[in-house]
Formats: sequence, C-alpha cells, structure tokens
Amino acid sequence: MYEAIDRFVAKYITLSPEEQAFFHSLLKHRRLKKKSFLLQEGEICDFEAFVLKGCIRSYYIDKEGVETILLFAVEDWWVSDLTSFSEQKPSNLFIETIEDSELLSIDYKSKSLLFQKIPAFERMFRLLVQRALGVLQQRFYASVSQTAEERYLQFMEKYPLVAQRVPQHQIARYIGVSPEFLSKVRSTMYKKH
Repeated sequence: MYEAIDRFVAKYITLSPEEQAFFHSLLKHRRLKKKSFLLQEGEICDFEAFVLKGCIRSYYIDKEGVETILLFAVEDWWVSDLTSFSEQKPSNLFIETIEDSELLSIDYKSKSLLFQKIPAFERMFRLLVQRALGVLQQRFYASVSQTAEERYLQFMEKYPLVAQRVPQHQIARYIGVSPEFLSKVRSTMYKKH
C-alpha cells in the first residue's frame, strides 16, 4: 500500500526506516466510490491526499451555477484545498471522485506533527506548493493569452492520460469554456486536419 507514496517521497527526501514507519503511521487509507465527495463547499478541508488509484476533480460553482474545474488528480498526484487546509477556514471548493479511488491522506494535526518530528518533510511540501503555484500561474497566463483551441491542445498534450479518463464536458470546464463551445472548437480542429 505504501510503495507508491514511498517512491514519491524518495524523489524529494531520504528517510530512515524509523522515519518512514512514523510517516506511514500518520496516513489514513481511504477507498471511495465514483462520485464520492472528499470535500464540499463550506467544509474545512482537513486532509492532503495522495492518489494511489483513481481520478479526482477539484472545482467550484459560481453564483450563476457554472462549474469551473481547477484540477484533475490521478495516480501519484496530491489533492486538497491548500487554502482551507493551511488556514483551517471553510472551503469554496468541491473535491469529488470521477472514478473509484484509493487514497492515502494526512490530516492537519498529523502533518504538523510530521513537520516537528521530520523537518525534511517541510522541504518536500514546500517544493510541492511551489510546483502547484507554477502550474496555476501558467494556467492563468494561458487563460488570458491563448485561444480555447490552444488551451485544449495544450491540455491534451500535457495530460494525455487524464484526457482519456475524464468526459469532454469536464475538460471544457477545466480550460474555461462551455461544453458546447469546446464541441465547436474540436469540430473545427478536425476539419482543419
């Protein structure tokens, strides 16, 4: 059960067997069915979860009822609401499984304890936050500087495994267009090629 997360952690830090066992003791194993919520708007996010198996989406719904997808998470990715988790404030996000999923999660208290006992984990999580921020900045830049077609092509190129696992209407919500508009974009692209 811990092989995948141990490989992931080893890319960033080296742990002794005792440290690894302590880390494992703080993790909670969860199995969730498709369309299960890990978090709903208004709840405080008390987990950061590593995906062992499955596909998960993080999204919000605006005042008009339009859904915007912020993230898809598949195997070896982390999912959480960083703001709600770190500030222990109610979330404005939903986190929901797209497929049956299996996770290892750590709660807020356990993560604080982990940082106290094994400070190297602070470095790992800092690097993960930096990477996530970089991805968000690139998405924001793309949303104001690229056409819908360019954003779609970039998504398909950057996340080919995700693209095979999520419905087109969710990809549309990820790149910031309506499903109908994405359908027109795709049909125009196929006519060109």
